[in-house]
This record gives sequence, structure tokens and C-alpha cells, in this order.
Amino acid sequence: MTVEAAAAHETPAGTRLLAAGAIGALVAVSLGVYGHAHDPASDLSITLGFKDTITMKVWLASAAALLAVLQVLSALWLYGRLPLGRAPAWLGPAHRISGRLAFLVSLPVAYHCLYQLAFQSSSARVLVHSLAGCAFYGAFATKVVIVRSRGLPGAALPIAGGLLFTLLIVAWLTSGGWYVSENGFPAP
Repeated sequence: MTVEAAAAHETPAGTRLLAAGAIGALVAVSLGVYGHAHDPASDLSITLGFKDTITMKVWLASAAALLAVLQVLSALWLYGRLPLGRAPAWLGPAHRISGRLAFLVSLPVAYHCLYQLAFQSSSARVLVHSLAGCAFYGAFATKVVIVRSRGLPGAALPIAGGLLFTLLIVAWLTSGGWYVSENGFPAP
């Protein structure tokens, strides 16, 4: 098959973007539905070496938020949007590693939120946190599909990354950030 014939059979970029968004929406809605239908459990408390679960959540969520800030700064440098000159060769791999670490660090926090607390709407802050948390993982799925796709509009990846960053920061502000403002940063 010639290159021209292969290109003619390729799915249009708009359709692939819609598919990426649909996959993300499916992930977000599935988490929300599970969290809403699931009764909060008290049979498992994870601490990962911290003194208690809330301390673990605040520290890990804060680490994920810090890694997300590094993601944005490194992406801006990679895209030439910072006045620091050309990005060094190591920055691309560092950007990918920090993104993976942010995602991995967020998983124990999300697991606790979803399994032990479920989707809640007891206050505006808690509702926004529940929505942002579910949407974060949907946005992550969307971004992964976009990263793996070729021939999409150049703005697709920065928009997906910006949305992912925003949702993580909103989730952190309505949980870890709120906890720290009310109680101070917990000792590990």
C-alpha cells in the first residue's frame, strides 16, 4: 500500500480527537458512577509508612501537585515558551518521568478517596473535589490517547496537558490544600 493510500484510509484528526475525549469521558463517568454507587468502606486503611491515612493523602497529593507544576514548567520550556533558551536534551525524558511519577503518586490517594470515601456531595468543596478527581483520571486517559496519536492539531497536546494540570490542582486545592490551610502540614 502506498503512503497516499494509507493516508486516505486514516481516520480524520477530528474523529480521533473526539474518540480520545470519549474515552476520557467514559473513564471519568465510570469512576463517578462507581464512587456514587459504592458504599464507603472502612475495612482497609493504607498509610504507606505515614502515621495515618490523611497524612499519606496530604503528602502524596502535594507531591503530585508539585510534580504537575514541574510538568507545566518543563512543557513550557520544551515548547520554547520560557526565556531560558533551548531546552536541554535531558528535559524531554525528565518531563515524561515527572508525569508518570505524578500519576503514580496520585493512585493511592485516589484509591482511598474512591474506595473508603466514595463520591460525595456533602458540601460544595467536597463535590468539586469529587468531580475534579474523577475528571482528572478521564483527562489523563484522554491525554494518553492524544500523546499516542499522530497527525493531530498542534494545540491538542498542550490543551490536554493544561486541562490535566488544572484538574489535578483543583483536586489538590479542595483536599490537600484545604487540609493544610485548616490544620497545617502534617508531620510524616
